[in-house]
Amino acid sequence: MSDSVHAGAAEDRSGPAVAEALTGAGFDVVEVRTVPDGEAPVAGALRELAAGFAGVIVTTGGTGFGPRDVTPEATLSVVERQAPGLAEAMRLADRKGRLSRGVAGTVGRCLVLNTPGSPAGATTCLASVLDVVPHALALLAGEDPHPHGHGDTHG
Repeated sequence: MSDSVHAGAAEDRSGPAVAEALTGAGFDVVEVRTVPDGEAPVAGALRELAAGFAGVIVTTGGTGFGPRDVTPEATLSVVERQAPGLAEAMRLADRKGRLSRGVAGTVGRCLVLNTPGSPAGATTCLASVLDVVPHALALLAGEDPHPHGHGDTHG
């Protein structure tokens, strides 16, 4: 999410860094897209990417305090359920994470994660939650990782 990258005035370094981190973790990256800042473009892209897709959508940029940093607001307008534990874990990944307003949540069978715009910030935040993403995606797909009778303590 970047006006300057979308306009061709700056190079996208965080998108490829996130794609490389996902590929390295065993995910298939099916698209890397640049979207201008702003609630309508970001929300529209998220809706389009999530339509009929089961997987993880990782955004980079627009999570800070800049006047056009509205990725969290756009994400919240699209997600059906928030995943605050994931957003909190990403914020705790490094000291600058405390400045992130990024959110996480689900849209259908997709998990959406907002990460910062810097390559280091984006990959550090992503790395802090990648270990649980496969489990989250399995749950979104309707898989029951805890069949009844195995570890069920709720009667």
